[in-house]
Amino acid sequence: MTSKPAIHVVGLTKSYADHQVLKGVDLTVPAGSVYALLGSNGAGKTTAVRILATLLKADGGTAAVDGHDVATEPDAVRRSISLTGQFAAVDEVLTGRENLVLVAELRRVPDPGALADELLARFDLTEAAGRRAATYSGGMRRRLDIAMSLVGDASVLFLDEPTTGLDPQSRIEVWDTVRQLAGRGTTVLLTTQYLDEAEQLADRIAVLHEGRIIADGTLAELKQLLPPAEVEYVVKQPSLEDVFLAIVGKTSSDSPNPTLATKDA
Repeated sequence: MTSKPAIHVVGLTKSYADHQVLKGVDLTVPAGSVYALLGSNGAGKTTAVRILATLLKADGGTAAVDGHDVATEPDAVRRSISLTGQFAAVDEVLTGRENLVLVAELRRVPDPGALADELLARFDLTEAAGRRAATYSGGMRRRLDIAMSLVGDASVLFLDEPTTGLDPQSRIEVWDTVRQLAGRGTTVLLTTQYLDEAEQLADRIAVLHEGRIIADGTLAELKQLLPPAEVEYVVKQPSLEDVFLAIVGKTSSDSPNPTLATKDA
């Protein structure tokens, strides 16, 4: 992990008419990390991501991605990033492989077919490569969407609520994909409403509330903001998600078993 941050934001502001969405956001994302930006609907998560991806201009403050200022060097920023929005942007008429080849050709990547095959294998989509994307499950479609966003070797990947609307099994597939990306050194800025998602994936977590970052740190650091927990032995019943995954034959390594639980003192 390098000392230079992949994303550095100072005093970012944005308003729509008389509604101020961002009220001075400060954010530093270390290179090669998974950074989760938490917030409820309307907190400003997507607005912040759109500014960082050069799709929207800020009213004030500064933001740099991969060392490039988003306002004065937008082309350099775009060469360094990829953005996966809340809904998969795949062409359902094309096959999975054709989607990847198309994006590779648009980005003028040498040997688009070879790259498409490599990404299909990397995201466990080889067997479905010749099928139309319309026949893919939600998780497969999302994995294809993320694979498409990696064409061109972006160093920074924005994932804007990547598991919204997915079933539990598909969510786990996307989580595994994010872990693989982080393991390869890609910087991931993940926006989500799901606390468990941030807990499972993020190296650092920021909470965006009413246009401002009100907390920022590792999971352990954020837990220290609460009173010490009192440990009690309780029997924890499996959740419906545990039951569902067991029935369909897919288990999460993170699914809880009957074990210790904590209770705030």
